[in-house]
Amino acid sequence: MPVRHYLMCPPTHYTVRYQINPWMHPDEPTDAALAMRQWETLRDTYLDLGHQVDLIEPLPDYPDMVYAANGATVVDGVAYSASFTYPQRQAEGPAYLARLAELGFEPVAATSVNEGEGDMLVTSKAILAGTGFRSTVAAHQELQEAVGRAVVSLTLVDPSYYHLDTALAVIDDDLIAYYPPAFSAGSRSALEHLFPNAIIATDADAKVLGLNAVSDGSNVIVAPAAHDLAEALTARGYHPIPVDTSELLKGGGGAKCCTLELRR
Repeated sequence: MPVRHYLMCPPTHYTVRYQINPWMHPDEPTDAALAMRQWETLRDTYLDLGHQVDLIEPLPDYPDMVYAANGATVVDGVAYSASFTYPQRQAEGPAYLARLAELGFEPVAATSVNEGEGDMLVTSKAILAGTGFRSTVAAHQELQEAVGRAVVSLTLVDPSYYHLDTALAVIDDDLIAYYPPAFSAGSRSALEHLFPNAIIATDADAKVLGLNAVSDGSNVIVAPAAHDLAEALTARGYHPIPVDTSELLKGGGGAKCCTLELRR
């Protein structure tokens, strides 16, 4: 199993004090200590599996910076920066790009609105790129020019699944799991054509952000409540590992949101 390289951001300043997605409720309290313990368990799980984890220092006024996947898209040694939709997260894009440059990746600053690997997921067939709520089609085209890989645009239609990585998980080079109701009719048809053997997620899995999962091609970090997905993965020969990120879910993210994969 190849070693994966991840970038993560500790939830030092994590809280929910504004609402920019349907999962966020500022009137509900958050437990910072619990969020940190859950994040540490996720990080330690990657390390126990033999993967490399680098960290970025969190900015004090950016509680969502823990969702590292949104910070950039890193493919073939190129780091294409995020350019966030909401002002509450704008400073995260430059911070992540600077850190990735420190780690030896070629930085490319985006001129089009996109939210990194939250909406750009790499497969062997193409980079699947979400639009409809956060990232623009112009960013998909910009990414294609930056990294030289084919990019397939997919339209998200349900605001609860505002990023592609809330509605679709890449399990292996040629296998994905996804929740069809989150996508437009044309996008569903495209996914059926590209991935005829995909795992189809249930309503129950989607409602706990079960598709916000991280796979190394053998092991899959999943939400403990995503029972149907775990069973489907086991049936396909994968090893689901439940990791609780329920406190971080209050901000609209799970394991995948907290994990930016760095591809050389």
